[in-house]
Amino acid sequence: MTITAPITDRRTLLSGLALAPILALPGCASLPGFSLTEAIRELLTLSSQRAFALLLKPNGFYDSQVARIDLPPQLGGSGASSIVARVLLTGAFKTRLTKQVNSAAREGAERAAPLVADAIRSISIADAAAIVRGGPTAATDLLERAMGRSLVGAMFPGIDQGLRLADNAVVTEALRAATGIDFRGLVQDVSDRTHDSIYRAIAQEEAAIRANPRETGSPLLTAVFGLAR
Repeated sequence: MTITAPITDRRTLLSGLALAPILALPGCASLPGFSLTEAIRELLTLSSQRAFALLLKPNGFYDSQVARIDLPPQLGGSGASSIVARVLLTGAFKTRLTKQVNSAAREGAERAAPLVADAIRSISIADAAAIVRGGPTAATDLLERAMGRSLVGAMFPGIDQGLRLADNAVVTEALRAATGIDFRGLVQDVSDRTHDSIYRAIAQEEAAIRANPRETGSPLLTAVFGLAR
């Protein structure tokens, strides 16, 4: 008795056989019916949209396991001296300041989101096949390399504004006297940390999509990343 595979399974098998030799060629970025380059752009677009949708919620940074911003050591974060932690940043005050820092990060991320979207549309992808068969965050790593630290400067004004509620004379002078960090230094530190948090959030979404591309409902992502695993 001859058993015939369902049409959909045969199509998947044939697509996989067609894709395998192409992925093995470093310089090839397309095959009949779809483009590996466009698949990477779609992957980054969806990953960044999902990441920003979470980060831009109220308390989005603070509630995130990968994006929450800790206070710098000078303000009682990891590595803070026992004196700073005991005198300035105990209990409710430290929690309020941490939430303020993460709220400011959200203000910065609002400015970053359109820049990331523009970068994805114009990003140069020299070896799409290598990104497709790369690690779980290969596309995000490419995006971060392409953008450099450009998000930091773009986010600085938003983060500066977001931190102003904590910039009253008593708090600012107390922190400066106890830690040696001024307000501009705090804004710069939070901007740097926000930059890193954004890419961690995008990378997390990319890894999730690669692990289950069918969940996206995208035929392109399902075809490329489903068969490349």
